[in-house]
Amino acid sequence: MTTKTELRDAWRFMLRLADGSGAPQRLLAAVSGGLDSMCLLQFLLDWTAEMGGEVFAAHFNHRLRGEAADWDESFVRNWCRERGIPFLRGEGEVRAYAKQAGLTLEEAARQMRYGFLERTAAERRCGWILTAHHADDNAETMLLNLIRGAGSRGLAGIPAVRGRIARPFLRLERAELERYAAARGIPHVEDETNRDPDAAARNRLRQKVMPVLRELNPRAAQNMGRTAAILSRENAFLDQQAKALAAKARIEDGALCMPRRELNEAPPALAAAAVLELLERACGGRKNLTAVDAETVLDFCRNRPGRWELRLSYNLVVRGEGEELVISVPPLPPGPAAIWPGRTVTFGEWDVTLGVEPGPAYTYRIALPGGVPLSVTAWQKGDRMTLPGARGSRTLKRLCADAGVRPWQRDALPVLRVGEAAAAVPGVGLAEGFVPGPDEKAWFVTFYKNRDKEEAENEKRNGAGYSEGIGDGGTAQGPGGRAGGGAV
Repeated sequence: MTTKTELRDAWRFMLRLADGSGAPQRLLAAVSGGLDSMCLLQFLLDWTAEMGGEVFAAHFNHRLRGEAADWDESFVRNWCRERGIPFLRGEGEVRAYAKQAGLTLEEAARQMRYGFLERTAAERRCGWILTAHHADDNAETMLLNLIRGAGSRGLAGIPAVRGRIARPFLRLERAELERYAAARGIPHVEDETNRDPDAAARNRLRQKVMPVLRELNPRAAQNMGRTAAILSRENAFLDQQAKALAAKARIEDGALCMPRRELNEAPPALAAAAVLELLERACGGRKNLTAVDAETVLDFCRNRPGRWELRLSYNLVVRGEGEELVISVPPLPPGPAAIWPGRTVTFGEWDVTLGVEPGPAYTYRIALPGGVPLSVTAWQKGDRMTLPGARGSRTLKRLCADAGVRPWQRDALPVLRVGEAAAAVPGVGLAEGFVPGPDEKAWFVTFYKNRDKEEAENEKRNGAGYSEGIGDGGTAQGPGGRAGGGAV
């Protein structure tokens, strides 16, 4: 049985986790089968034997290594069966999820694994989820975050406690766990992360950088962990202040709007923390956001009056709009929708109609060839159009920019497509090849924001023109307006 002198720091951690009372609890251990997690499982078995409680072993099969992954699962299952430990498994197609969500394999695996652990802990009424992260893992995380340009939050490394996830080994070096495993005869399999291509950077730090740091100071990992703990306490205070400052932002049309003055007048460290808080609120994540992102946003706020736009991770769009900082995540464009004369389709916040009469918004008189499929889609990188009177074709991206349509607006625009060709785009115009002759039968394609449909129809009934700005400053549109007039 483990004594209090073995893995002493982990024992103390568990006492603090139990508020010093050592009250029996249900504990869920994340067990991959690697040395670290098998040490954790044995340690928790000894802890509950002395202090009371129950341990559950949770294993997630990432389906990344075929039979090798199945072998790891069988190894953990059999070890648990021999000792009467409840074994709980989960699995997921990590590669498919990574591709769908645009994540690295490592990040996709982490999300799926922690989702499984949280669900399982809730189902089994476990008070804590324990993982086997140790001081070397923490030091590697700090170094990775440092070279990525992270701020003090990233340099705080792996939190010892987050929610109901706790890490009792965080102050122990890997070497101490190896000695513990050897002394107790604890078997293990190779961690699958050691073979994961997405973990290459961490493995290089482990094999090449950390040995050099230990030559300089044998307690390098522990000292880095102490620094991380100090930063974590300081960050907690700064986060409180940053949340209070970020709370001054308002939500407008699905975007966060913050007066630039509030950020410009705040102390730089507080302003940077508040920007990261706003970015996280907008997109729901922070892993790929760094201090560099915050400083870039603040530099634009302080030194670039007027309008500007930045693109960041998580599809974040940060804009300067006069005295306001505006942060949003544009929705992904909807899929293509088939359309034909007499039909109206909805495309995001737009309605698109093919009719016999001009509509109240962006209207183009268009000749449609027979037998060619019609659809409404988002713009595509290869799209080109030749506008009436222009010399040659230009990319739709360039035409949008010339029309004052900004990138975050362009991505949401509907494109009437004839076959594969972009024929008409609101605020941009009608392609020359679809302009009808004077006596040629033609239809009207009308684009209008569906949220403004009722207002537009009221204006039409009252004989008023319709104005809907896409680009900077807006442009009057409709019959006789810039877009409609250019096509009719």
